[in-house]
Amino acid sequence: MDSDSSPSIEVAVGNGAWRSAVTDPEVICHQAATAALRAAAETYFSTGVPDRLEVSIRLTDDAEVQALNRTWRGQDKPTNVLSFEGDDPGLVDPRTPSDAPWLLGDVVLACETVTREAEADGRPVAAHLAHLVVHGVLHLLGHDHEDEVDALTMEGLESRIVEGLGYADPHGEPGLQPAPLAEARP
Repeated sequence: MDSDSSPSIEVAVGNGAWRSAVTDPEVICHQAATAALRAAAETYFSTGVPDRLEVSIRLTDDAEVQALNRTWRGQDKPTNVLSFEGDDPGLVDPRTPSDAPWLLGDVVLACETVTREAEADGRPVAAHLAHLVVHGVLHLLGHDHEDEVDALTMEGLESRIVEGLGYADPHGEPGLQPAPLAEARP
């Protein structure tokens, strides 16, 4: 991503439990989403990450995520993260102004599930949140883990991005956690 390009990453904290679970959840989400977009710039975007790009991240609870999961995936249970693709750049109306926003999509995370998973794995909630934001944004960019090859590719990319944020490899051994840099940054 060019240093002067700045996609819009909107973070909505819809459940106050997030503020108890992590310090500065908006900062963590913004940094993780930006890092995922930067990592994908060379392969997904031909000219770098467009500055008119929009990504929305909603930090909510298990009940809301379960309702979304039931409605959109037919699974009546909460999950840690859901991604909903936005505009397809190949289908943009040519009459659309060149400076019109392009919604890449939405990422929605459930506080109780994310916190429970982090605690079960012995990882900081902030590190797990960063990992799942990266995971969700990579889904918006077309990455998937439906087969072993795709899963290994996606996990490798996630590991590189999350480690670049100062957290331990999310696919590595739990308990080997460096101090997270993301929480220390403004």
